[in-house]
Formats: sequence, structure tokens, C-alpha cells
Amino acid sequence: MSYIHRLLGTARRCAQCRAITSLAALNEPAPVQAVSADRQAPETYAARARPTFLYVMYAMILWSVPIGLVAAVSPGTARQIADGMTRYLAALPEPLYALFGTGYLGYATLRQWGKSKGLER
Repeated sequence: MSYIHRLLGTARRCAQCRAITSLAALNEPAPVQAVSADRQAPETYAARARPTFLYVMYAMILWSVPIGLVAAVSPGTARQIADGMTRYLAALPEPLYALFGTGYLGYATLRQWGKSKGLER
């Protein structure tokens, strides 16, 4: 019994899943080609837009390190900084967070897919 068959429970569901996967595989090259085209574009902005987006996200996450050091020296100051950042982040609209997550996951997924198919280095 295959892993998919055990996961889905029935042979019919397993066949449906395989059919959907086959159809999805036929439609996947277009997004990967778009990513490759962006990377090879003569415009430096188009070639670097996705990685820059991720670097901004990483910078936001890494900001916790200096705040941790400030907290070790002056807990009151760190609390004020954290309160200010909390208010700032709470003011951002929820769809913006969804956009960040979608951009991150989409980029990572397409990069991995392209590498596994040998379309990207």
C-alpha cells in the first residue's frame, strides 16, 4: 500500500490525487519561467525584487537581537521600544501580512521547484 493510499484512505481518492497532481505539473512551468525571466532581465530591479523583499523580512526578524541587548542594559527602554513597535505592527492592515506571507512562500516554493527541475542554478 502506497503512502498516498494510506493517507487518503481509498483507491479512488488516491487516483483523484494523482490526476490532480498530473494536471498541476502540466501548468507549473509558466510561473517558473516567469521567475527565470525576472532573474535574467536587463533591469536590475526586476532581477532583485523577490530577494530584496525577503531581505527586508529577515531584517525585521533580526531586529530582535539588538533589542535583546538593550533589554539586558535597560529593561525600561527595551519595554518602551517594544511597546512602540507593537503599536506600529498592530497598525499595519491584515492583508499586508497576508501579502508578506504569500510573497515569501511563493518565492521559496518556486525557487525550490525550479532548482529541482534543473531550470535554475
